[in-house]
Amino acid sequence: MAQHGKRSARRWIVGTAAVGALLAGSVAVGVSASADASFRDDFEDGKADGWSKSGGTWSVVSDDSQVLRQTNAGSEHARHFAGDSGWTDYTLRARTKPTSYGTDGAVSVVARATSATTFVRLALLPGNRAQLQAVNSGTVRVLATTSVPTGTGAWYSVTLQVSGDRTTATVDGTTVGTVSGGLPARGRIGVSTSRATAAFDDVTVTAGGTVQQPAPSTPAPTTATPSTSASASPTAIGTATATTAPSPTKTTTPAPSGTTTAAWPTATGSVQVPETIEVSGTLDGGLKRYSGIGDGGQSESQDAMFELADGATLRNVIIGAPAGDGVHCTGSCTLINVWWEDVGEDAATFKGGTNAAYTVDGGGARSASDKVFQHNGGGTLTIRNFQVENAGKLYRSCGNCATSYERHVVLDRVTVTNTKTVAGVNANFGDTATLTNITVVGDAKKATKICTRFQGTTPGNEPTQLGSGPDGTTCLYRESDITWR
Repeated sequence: MAQHGKRSARRWIVGTAAVGALLAGSVAVGVSASADASFRDDFEDGKADGWSKSGGTWSVVSDDSQVLRQTNAGSEHARHFAGDSGWTDYTLRARTKPTSYGTDGAVSVVARATSATTFVRLALLPGNRAQLQAVNSGTVRVLATTSVPTGTGAWYSVTLQVSGDRTTATVDGTTVGTVSGGLPARGRIGVSTSRATAAFDDVTVTAGGTVQQPAPSTPAPTTATPSTSASASPTAIGTATATTAPSPTKTTTPAPSGTTTAAWPTATGSVQVPETIEVSGTLDGGLKRYSGIGDGGQSESQDAMFELADGATLRNVIIGAPAGDGVHCTGSCTLINVWWEDVGEDAATFKGGTNAAYTVDGGGARSASDKVFQHNGGGTLTIRNFQVENAGKLYRSCGNCATSYERHVVLDRVTVTNTKTVAGVNANFGDTATLTNITVVGDAKKATKICTRFQGTTPGNEPTQLGSGPDGTTCLYRESDITWR
């Protein structure tokens, strides 16, 4: 087992003024103009700024030096993520100290995380075992296993290197495995525990060594705090905290009207959200990633990340994990070019009254084990130019809410991948779903249900499914409105 002394290392946090200085004076910093990964954090500032939590109980504490510690032994999914979703080939190095293992416990470092449930990881396990694992939407596939010391109370040096479709993992210099294939193409880094407690320290990410080049020419978000050193205090935005991503390289403009296949955007920065952000008027996020509320699970008690007042607009936002209960619309609202990377409980819930009008235009959502859009209030929701992947339902009108509103949904130019149901509505409440220009991808057996009718009921009871398919009354579409690709 390796016992290493600690050296001072800090993350690069480049604010608006710093970027101006870099561009004007060609000052070199440890980031690359080609989006090479570059990251360091030794937690000596006593903070975990720039990391987004998903489950567990995390804090920076003293353990000879400052370390990041997770102390909830019962948490099945305790994760902390950092970095940029566009990172591709890099080496993650860290020190980790398991402090307790439960049954099936694990202490891990994570690479190429595309969501809170999809990544590659090196897991230290009880019984002096380490595994290289690929996790896809929560399903674990073991790639390699080896015997190495993994006992509690000792520090271990771990590395996880990803290059192309190849990954290599080591513990204290011993190779756990080198495996090709089955990896996400890009993604963030993370540290995690499952039914275990642990400490993490000296987290470093490099891409072929640190490249000394001028900072990227893409302007940093205007809300970042100017920085004169390698560490800076982030700026509060409402109830959020903003820092720039380590290496932003591009932004993605909203999809033009009529388009359903816009590329998923690369975040221009990060906003850590400790509590619900209340929006009245318009909030334009500039395609920064907002994350930090909730545990990434399906609990019905989580707070919303954004609460929109009647008439409010949310636009150009990437919602990362954890995101709690996503977006709440208390009245009519508009969501433009909003992207959910990993839906926790729901992506958005619409709560307005009988005459409320809601619009979702552009954007997309991934990894919703249940619903993407939940319609609890009344009125009409229009969803257009949207894409959904790996979901239970794209839309559901509430079937057992305290008030049984008549609800309507209009879906146009929507692309659906690996989703069980596009729309679920209550026939006995007078609900309707009108669908046009729906494209279903990769479903040769046509198993996706386009529109399902339910018998709505009262709180505490479950709605009864009545059937699916067009009926001219509740599910309003023709077979020609659906393209199977």
